[in-house]
Amino acid sequence: MGYAVVLGEALVDLLDAECDGRPVFRQEIGGGPLNVAVGVARLGGRVQFVGSLGDDVLADRIRAFLADAGVGLDGTVTVPAATALAVATHCGAEPDFRFYGEPPSYGLLTADDLDVGLVAGAEVLYCGSIVLLRPAVLAAARRAWAAAGGLRVFDPNVRPRLLDGPAALAGLRATVAEFAAAAHLVRLSTADAELLYPDEPVEGVATYLRELGAATVVVTLGPAGAVVAAAGGDPVRVPAPKVRAVDATGAGDSVMGALIADLLVDGEPTDPADWHRRVAFALRVAGLVCETPGGAVAMPTRAEVLRRFAG
Repeated sequence: MGYAVVLGEALVDLLDAECDGRPVFRQEIGGGPLNVAVGVARLGGRVQFVGSLGDDVLADRIRAFLADAGVGLDGTVTVPAATALAVATHCGAEPDFRFYGEPPSYGLLTADDLDVGLVAGAEVLYCGSIVLLRPAVLAAARRAWAAAGGLRVFDPNVRPRLLDGPAALAGLRATVAEFAAAAHLVRLSTADAELLYPDEPVEGVATYLRELGAATVVVTLGPAGAVVAAAGGDPVRVPAPKVRAVDATGAGDSVMGALIADLLVDGEPTDPADWHRRVAFALRVAGLVCETPGGAVAMPTRAEVLRRFAG
């Protein structure tokens, strides 16, 4: 089995919580792409994380966490910056993230830093998330996208707080179109779809991204499951399992992690029904993640998923 490369951010999440009746922040290692990489590793896939990490104690904790999870660090670089923080509070269906740290430790990977051989040798390359808002990392991601020798997977993972007006949103929309046009798989959330393409139904968003060139598009809908648009069929809704959700942090990332892990094992599906089956499994992974607090630390093994949803 080959390996995947995940290019993106790693940081520290401060998650809204409560202790003895008082509001507190729970510290967790996070970042959407880091969650994806850990998800792949926990499901049995070989994966390398590519990105920039700070030079402080928190960055050391991130490195140790990734290493313990079985994620390779061959593509990471150390930069002279404090580890960025993402403070997440809940006031609706989606968490509200505010980011602290300038320059952000995750946003300092350059095209010259990129290990092109590592990328070219990967069976799957993931790019996406908030690093694409940083010009240096965007240039590195473009270089990786061009060098990829395997399947290209893209996830915009939009964070509205980092978009400072209509021009920034238009720029991100153009970046999404650029990467989607050459992607074998695009995953985005309902919130991503609504921000990028307002007033467009999710099936329409999936169809539009396929028309741009994406081979398959998956739009995750939270408890409602996902919309899957694959070659040879119309968009189809795949239901999510019923779960006892306590924390949705990392749920969407776990869907991507599960899909990448399956791509490493079985390659790209040849028909829509296979995509529907794989997305159904990925939604079970996400359901189990939602039943456990903590994002990356909640990523399950394949055996744990099969036990939870036996029969």
